Amino acid sequence: MERRQQLQSWLAAEFPGRAFEIAPASADASFRRYFRVTFADDPTPLIVMDAPPSHEDCRPYIQVAGLFGAAGAHVPQIIKQNLDDGFLLLSDLGSTTYLQALTPDNAHNLYADALGALICIQNASRPGVLPEYDRALLMRELELFPVWYVARHKGVTLTDKQTADLYDVFDRIVEVNLAEPQVFVHRDYHSRNLMVSTPNPGVLDFQDAVYGPLSYDLASLFKDAYIHWEEDFVLDMLARYWETARALGLPVRADFAEFHRDFEWMGVQRHIKVLGIFARLYHRDGKDGYLKDMPLVMHYLRKACERYGELRPLLRLLEQLEPTVTEVGYSF
Repeated sequence: MERRQQLQSWLAAEFPGRAFEIAPASADASFRRYFRVTFADDPTPLIVMDAPPSHEDCRPYIQVAGLFGAAGAHVPQIIKQNLDDGFLLLSDLGSTTYLQALTPDNAHNLYADALGALICIQNASRPGVLPEYDRALLMRELELFPVWYVARHKGVTLTDKQTADLYDVFDRIVEVNLAEPQVFVHRDYHSRNLMVSTPNPGVLDFQDAVYGPLSYDLASLFKDAYIHWEEDFVLDMLARYWETARALGLPVRADFAEFHRDFEWMGVQRHIKVLGIFARLYHRDGKDGYLKDMPLVMHYLRKACERYGELRPLLRLLEQLEPTVTEVGYSF
């Protein structure tokens, strides 16, 4: 309530004499919250980001909004900012997320738009502008899995052998990830952060962007923790992306099979991390809404581990943590 009052006082000072109403718009997995602001004399709503300075820093958001907007992506316009108190007043990209809108009938078109925006972002990439998605960061993310998912969520203490095997797999995953071509990476490019808008899509939640593996945002988009698509559809969309990216001179692999392998291994890194994050959100932050999304993330992870022999030690651990239920039936 104190932050809400502080927010209202700031808006009243910025827009003296103008009546307005504030309503919750959304919240995310961080400490940020979003409010929709409607002025009595203007039907066009705006969005306020509330990012408490003790927990969040608005400056990366402002920097990446400038980079991605200049690249041609449809990102919120920053109308006013109050960095001392952690408030940004933004244009409103609408209230319909991809997750709410996607159907089998419109998926090709919506994802084609999303890939177009992603290619714009990637095509503007250059080193030395955003933090590097380096080995330390990739490994730090992977380590969320043994700490929060294995130990805290499953209540399992790994043996020395299991720990050694797990970290051997981590080393191999990171090695493959770092061998990829490098581009700007949104880092959460999925159905909850893409809005159906004009132009489409509206791109949100990009403040953690880095310079890193080319396939990362593709893995976020097509191995989405919140919506599942069959592999033939995913392969079709990846092939469309790959052909367009090659034509535009993006540094994709010359061989589609190698490109797809990068995509699969990047998904493994992301899903190991996501299981740890979802467990931490529940046990540390009291947010249980992500627990229902864990089975899909685990499904992606298992499928990739079954496909690549080097990931079999991880598959064995997953099987010990969550044994696969085998159903035996008879037909006559």
